[in-house]
Amino acid sequence: MNTSPNAHSHHTTKTAMFIAALGVVFGDIGTSPLYALRESFHAAGLAVNITNIYGILAAIAWSLILVITVKYVGIVMRADNRGEGGILALTALAMDQFATPAHRFRVLVIGLLGAALFYGDALITPSISVLSAVEGFKLITPTFTPYIIPISLVILISLFAVQRYGTETMGKFFGPIMLVWFGVIGLMGVNQIILNPTILHALNPVYAYYFAVEHPFMAFLTMGAVVLAVTGGEALYADMGHLGRRPIQRAWLYLVGPALMLNYFGQGALLLHTPAALANPFYLMVPEALLIPMVILATLATIIASQAVISGAYSLTHQAIQLGYLPRMEVKYTNPHNAGQIYLPFLNGLMLLAVILLVLSFRNSSNLAAAYGIAVTGTMILTTLLATTVLTKRNRWHPLYAGIFAGVFLTIDGLYLGANLHKLPAGGWFPLALGAAIFFIMYTWVEGRAISKQLVQKQTPPLEDFIAGLDATLPHIRHTAVFLTSDLNHAPPALIYNLTHNAVLHTQIIIMKISRARIPRYPASERFSVHHHPHNITTVMATYGFLERPNVPHLLTHELPHHGLKIQHPQAISYFLSTHTYVPSPEQALNPIQEPIFILLDKLAQSAVSYFHLPRKQVIEIGNQIDI
Repeated sequence: MNTSPNAHSHHTTKTAMFIAALGVVFGDIGTSPLYALRESFHAAGLAVNITNIYGILAAIAWSLILVITVKYVGIVMRADNRGEGGILALTALAMDQFATPAHRFRVLVIGLLGAALFYGDALITPSISVLSAVEGFKLITPTFTPYIIPISLVILISLFAVQRYGTETMGKFFGPIMLVWFGVIGLMGVNQIILNPTILHALNPVYAYYFAVEHPFMAFLTMGAVVLAVTGGEALYADMGHLGRRPIQRAWLYLVGPALMLNYFGQGALLLHTPAALANPFYLMVPEALLIPMVILATLATIIASQAVISGAYSLTHQAIQLGYLPRMEVKYTNPHNAGQIYLPFLNGLMLLAVILLVLSFRNSSNLAAAYGIAVTGTMILTTLLATTVLTKRNRWHPLYAGIFAGVFLTIDGLYLGANLHKLPAGGWFPLALGAAIFFIMYTWVEGRAISKQLVQKQTPPLEDFIAGLDATLPHIRHTAVFLTSDLNHAPPALIYNLTHNAVLHTQIIIMKISRARIPRYPASERFSVHHHPHNITTVMATYGFLERPNVPHLLTHELPHHGLKIQHPQAISYFLSTHTYVPSPEQALNPIQEPIFILLDKLAQSAVSYFHLPRKQVIEIGNQIDI
């Protein structure tokens, strides 16, 4: 038996990560019992009878087994991008499996669509979760009814206000609460199952088949609500970078999954005995004397449910920024030991505003359930497509196994999506409209940046030609100049303008490009590519992963000297930035709708000075105008 301090520390760390996973990752799926079974009956107006109860329960149980346990926990989490999850990390990985630009572009479009739809889920989850919990106060006394929306808004505002303290802090605080939550809802289910153990027959998937045969159209509509039981799968995958694959898998298999199954079957057992309990089967399992503490615990759990998708949205947005799919925005790293734990103030504010508007517009959880499902099922389909690509090409799965995976889960995901389409008039349009808007913004930014780069290249000479034409007799300044650029093949505009207007050269000129690889962290040993040119000009390519944030001054003075580049005047470095002002052009490079959006996005982007940690008093920004 190993009783060493290291073994004890390792065990303590595993336990802490297990509990943190409960608080960060599983809130979304963990609070689905509050509404999923109830809405499954309401979706098609089904009567509460033994056939329908067994059929719906079998559909929920096997959805949890197949979609969460097999697809996400068992398979998709293995299609990770060096430990990072989420559809954009998966997209980056899938793009690297293709050599042709056309294939990579198609993969990019799939990934951007999936990411855009995920944001719809990230906004609806906090709204529906908190509302569904606070609605439990109506069971205590109807006098609470007018206060449900104000209470929900106060809770949501408070939740977004504490995001600045970081994922780890949230996990430490929320984890023990979720540990109690899963224990309690599991015991609630056990209590009802003991009273009516025949409900366990619904574990047999044949009952789902009988249900579908007896009510084919109604069963199809019901699947649009059954999916509410598994909507946390995408958030679970997106949050993988915060805590790692192992803690999430252990938490699901040992606690979360069993607790959810027990609770759903407990609700089914209650409905067998008391069909009228369909009004709120979750809360009506609770003894009246314990109803108030249960409502309070459920409210806390739904606050934590929101944390899962909020953390996922942070991860997704950070990846999008680093990969060049969104403009730079402020990112605060809340854990010095884990680069995946971040906080984005601007995004946090936007999400809070959107969630408030959602609550005020839809006003109750049943109305929000109509809007829920379409976005996340669309993302689930796209995740299946991308994961199949990665599993086949990178993980070297046999085509037969990959085909079975794709066939089974595209069928299931497609069934969920199709069953949700009837919700479009009742609110399902919202996440689709939001997803379309976000996709359009991301695509506009990607296309605008590509066109901008082409226009700058047309206005600047190739670097080799520029260097060859330099006048060696020009006056020299005994300082080092660093020119940041996005293209090492062409002379930076700031360098050309400085030479044109000031007619001087620095004694040491470094032209540096910060490149992004489609992996979370780039090997430090392979990070730099350094080339020396005449006139003491050096080009440097520094490559970083999409979770890394370069510190250019540190890079120059502490890292590059180890790669043969000594800074001659480190105390007097001038940093030159080429800043572009985009103006509308009669010969539009972008279409009339994209043009003003791209210009606005560029104005909103965080300055390169802050992003690269440049000392402001040593930065010289030289601007030029680009007609776009």
